[in-house]
Amino acid sequence: MTYCVALRLNRGLVFAADTRTNAGVDNIAQFRKVHTWRKQGERVLVLLTAGNLSLTQSVVSLLNEQIAESEKEPEAVNLFNIPSMYRAARHVGDAVRAIRAIDGPALEASKTGFTGSFILGGQIGDEPPRLFQIYSEGNFIEATDETPFFQIGEHKYGKPILDRVAQPTMRLGEAAKLILLSFDSTLRSNLSVGMPIDIVLYERDSLDLRREKRIYQDDEYFKNLSHAWSDALREAFTKIEEFDV
Repeated sequence: MTYCVALRLNRGLVFAADTRTNAGVDNIAQFRKVHTWRKQGERVLVLLTAGNLSLTQSVVSLLNEQIAESEKEPEAVNLFNIPSMYRAARHVGDAVRAIRAIDGPALEASKTGFTGSFILGGQIGDEPPRLFQIYSEGNFIEATDETPFFQIGEHKYGKPILDRVAQPTMRLGEAAKLILLSFDSTLRSNLSVGMPIDIVLYERDSLDLRREKRIYQDDEYFKNLSHAWSDALREAFTKIEEFDV
């Protein structure tokens, strides 16, 4: 399993994903689930992946092959020449369908099923930053001011704090803190999600990626954040009047 989350803000976008994959308690590995593409000054795209690793890797590989092949066929559609984020989301959805057409029948026959979900966000040219969640069927939805974040993977433990706190008006650093608290709750409750965590902060209209970090188990900020949040919850709990009948 995995946990990925992204938040769309007035000031930009924040993305994060864990790196754990497992096929049982004795078969655990680490793979990067944050994939980025950029042409400085023109476009930035970030893709988070969750689900069957072989399928999500195939989708990313297909997207990269299309970019590489554009040197021979400049007119061929790829993430580096697509005109809008909406078209980029459709392009990723098409890649998902293409992989599904290849591998889907065999997976369905084995009762494994085709499982893969994606979060795509970024900015192209003068268009404002946009954020999409893409399903295993290739269709997608877009984040709004009322629902400014998306989660894929093992999301239920980290959702309550996002529901209560997430706002488009937040600063990037605030949003990153919120997302890491969401990860802290998930890590405490589910062993299938594990560190390190990859986090990307994209500043609106920068059309560049300047703030990326991999957060390991011994990261000082993350440890302090976790301890401070636990202390704050305990203190808040003690201040609430006890239940009585």
